[in-house]
Amino acid sequence: MLSLRGIEKSYPLAGSQLPVLKGIDLVIEQGEMVAIMGSSGSGKSTLLNVLGLLDGFEGGTYHLDDVDMSELTERQAARYRSRFLGFVFQSFNLIAFKSALENVALPLFYQKIPRRERQKRALTMLDRMGIADRASHLPSELSGGQKQRVAMARALITNPRVILADEPTGALDSVTSNEVMDVLREVNSTGISVIIVTHEADIAARCDRTIRLKDGRIIEDGNSTEVVEPTARGFTSDAS
Repeated sequence: MLSLRGIEKSYPLAGSQLPVLKGIDLVIEQGEMVAIMGSSGSGKSTLLNVLGLLDGFEGGTYHLDDVDMSELTERQAARYRSRFLGFVFQSFNLIAFKSALENVALPLFYQKIPRRERQKRALTMLDRMGIADRASHLPSELSGGQKQRVAMARALITNPRVILADEPTGALDSVTSNEVMDVLREVNSTGISVIIVTHEADIAARCDRTIRLKDGRIIEDGNSTEVVEPTARGFTSDAS
């Protein structure tokens, strides 16, 4: 599903280039749940940005669904993001003046889905997240866990094949973190690939596979020690 070969990525620094990714080789199959770990500056968030077509790269190849992503225009990258990828962030990235329902429905607006259909789908997704009763609430009226559920509903509304989550539990307490991971496991059980950047070992242990980075290179790639099977809540997916 996602295949990287020899990926190199640098950032400008004081008139030179700072290498961040140094020859990354990685394959993630459809339906895997993968944790990416590493210390600050190891390149884990940059790797997630490359996978999410948010950052380009200078060397190597990246294939998504057997299509080469190396020379995409921004318009093409946006189309692939909309078609294949959903994003969840530590800071939630919700629009403060829009309700939970409006935040979830927003990706469908850019797909030119009619307003009534957008709202119907968004409410259904909020219900699957267990927070349909908060549909009319603004982000400021939601708890951290509720905000993250809204963010996950927004990520799932377009039926992506891959969820990319950057520290999705980083701003949450341990109980709420486990609840969020329960939801991500449920999502994964429908065949959607889930890739999580985290610095928390207990979060990585809830994934099937852990990839560790150091200084822009993969130093470990293996099975996690714990897999917790979720109780399905009726998620459906087009990932098959």
